[in-house]
Amino acid sequence: MKLEHAKLENNNIDRQWDGSAMVKGRSKSKASKKGKTPSETTTLNLKQQLAQKRRAQRERREVIQIITMTAAFGAIIGVLLALVVDPKAGAAAVAGLPCLVLSYKYPRKALWAFLIYMPFSGTIIYSIGNSPLLQLAKDGIYIPALIGLIQECKQQRKPIIVAKSLMLPLGILCASSLLTLLFANGAQQLLPPCSDLPGMRRGVTCDDGQPILMGILGLKVFLGYIPLIFCAYYLIRSKKELLFLSRMFTVLAIICCSLAFIQYMMLKTGRCAGTQFREGAALFKASLDARCFVGGSLLYSPQVGQIRLPGTFVAPWQWGWFLISNAFFTFATAFSDPSARWRSVGLGAMASVFVLAVVSGQRIALALVPTVTVILLVLTGQVTNLKRFLPILGGLGLLLGIAATAFPEVVQERIDSFIGRWQAAPADDFILHQFAFTWHRLRGSLIGLGLGRATNSARVFGKTSLVETWFPKVMHEVGPLGLLAFLIFVTGITVLTFKAYRSVKNKDLRSIGASYWVLILFISYQTYYYPLDVDPVAIYYWLMTGVILKLPEINRQEQEELQKLEAEQTNDPKRKQKRGIKTSKKGKGKRQKGKGKRQTVFSTGLHG
Repeated sequence: MKLEHAKLENNNIDRQWDGSAMVKGRSKSKASKKGKTPSETTTLNLKQQLAQKRRAQRERREVIQIITMTAAFGAIIGVLLALVVDPKAGAAAVAGLPCLVLSYKYPRKALWAFLIYMPFSGTIIYSIGNSPLLQLAKDGIYIPALIGLIQECKQQRKPIIVAKSLMLPLGILCASSLLTLLFANGAQQLLPPCSDLPGMRRGVTCDDGQPILMGILGLKVFLGYIPLIFCAYYLIRSKKELLFLSRMFTVLAIICCSLAFIQYMMLKTGRCAGTQFREGAALFKASLDARCFVGGSLLYSPQVGQIRLPGTFVAPWQWGWFLISNAFFTFATAFSDPSARWRSVGLGAMASVFVLAVVSGQRIALALVPTVTVILLVLTGQVTNLKRFLPILGGLGLLLGIAATAFPEVVQERIDSFIGRWQAAPADDFILHQFAFTWHRLRGSLIGLGLGRATNSARVFGKTSLVETWFPKVMHEVGPLGLLAFLIFVTGITVLTFKAYRSVKNKDLRSIGASYWVLILFISYQTYYYPLDVDPVAIYYWLMTGVILKLPEINRQEQEELQKLEAEQTNDPKRKQKRGIKTSKKGKGKRQKGKGKRQTVFSTGLHG
């Protein structure tokens, strides 16, 4: 009996152990189905964090090594340049060589730095000292970054051509430009010097400089920033980076406008003299000697109604086009940013752009900033979005009303100046006169008078002509064939970017794309002055083209992430359990209601 009792106890213990083992086995299998155990997850997280720290330390050491080596090499070259050429050239070599190498090594960070530096380039150039090397500083960031990004795309087997439909019109434009460089600039290079043939027309029957070098620089100015389409396409990789770009432009607009307003107040209070104490024609000309606080040459002669402030840029009209460009960017943030806080910041940026368009004395900005805003409201459909339109319109009206009340004489003076200028020289007459002037100078030439012949920055290589409107300027340099090729190219850009942003389904992305597309449309066909020749429009136009072309890809990423999130929510066991509990409660409630109804019917039937 004792033996039998002991066997039974042993069997019970074995069964209990087997049961506990089975329970543990089931729990382990469930845990394995759900994923890693907490200890394994913690270990993985620690390993990932340590790997990230090691990677960051390795990258930091690599950057320090690059800066040290390039700075040492640059110092050697800088000393030689300082002794032979100029101390400023030596200092530029010391700072420039590390910049070139780092821009090539880290192209995306370099492109962000390029976009941030560009609005302040005029201020930095004239603060350090006006030098041709400093004028090329931004290209020292842009060109190595472009080469580095191309190399990266080749290694990752990504396409270099981001819009195949633009290749044919771009090829036609490049071919016509090279034809001009070869047969117009090249022929001028072979002409005898003008000093040997006095009285001859310079650049046509005699050589007055370096026409080939002038043509190369003119070609760079004309087509040099088109690769920014490619750069922008690979710079913006997600909606987060797109919003960062939009918000960065908004913050830059506020900073630059604040600095320009300080410049105006320093002139108004007498901290800076400007040009108001000069005599004769000097009262009406912008001068670098009158520079105040930021930017470059300015004109401030209020006694004769002449105020042209440069803001943070080299020249006043560049600042005017910066304000016009930011009318598009600040509008996109104010109406399209998903964050209410950033929409408020965008509203403040819009108000600052409006105020500086009045204060800076730029007639074209005073005319186009309100006009652009109205066009944006209509073409982007924000007029119908009353929930956003009315508060922003009311806030903007309040801010502008306060500014107009604070400076009523400034507002009236600017309006009178604009009306007087329009009456004296209407824009349409001015443009037609420029076309007639250019056509007369061409004398039947289909390939133009040479690249760079109407580009201000190319005057270091010879005599240039002043053509103040864009299409006549293009025709002056590359002839009617080049102008036609350019119009075909920008028309292709306008149509392609329109299709790209219209294919986007996400409301925020589509609204931002619409604002940027209106900038493309406006700049493609406007001819007053030549903003596509210089900063900032020469950069913003091509950059926004690449950004809009990337919008369909970003929209696809957003849809895929949304689908993954929905799939995770539907497959979540906790959600399923909650859904099951809710369903059972609903079912139980329905059964109770049905039972109550049956009881009621039964009782009424009995009483009946």
